[in-house]
Amino acid sequence: MSYAVPPTQNRPPETAGEELLQAESEITDLLAVLDDPDCRAVLEVTGEQPLSATEIVERCDIPSSTAYRKIERLVDAGLLREGVRIRSSGKHASEYRRSVDHVELSIGDGGTEVRVVERDE
Repeated sequence: MSYAVPPTQNRPPETAGEELLQAESEITDLLAVLDDPDCRAVLEVTGEQPLSATEIVERCDIPSSTAYRKIERLVDAGLLREGVRIRSSGKHASEYRRSVDHVELSIGDGGTEVRVVERDE
């Protein structure tokens, strides 16, 4: 994920594969995606193995048009990673896998922070 995070004096150090969001617009955008039940369902089913859009539709029991919009939203937010499923027939398909392990929200005297921890690949 590539979020621009303004420097702060009391900011704890980031570790590899981890990003700290402090800008209000970034936090609001990420929380809006996570507030969507369909987006959360897609994230849940793509945690173990990459799935095609058709497989996501089947497992989440949502309409395909909805699934494609949610997938795009999650990819744009950096929470879902797109790959290519190679098929011997030559008809390759996109597949999607959750790119984050977890998201932590902290609200304290120093303000609100969201820590996004990427999955180990």
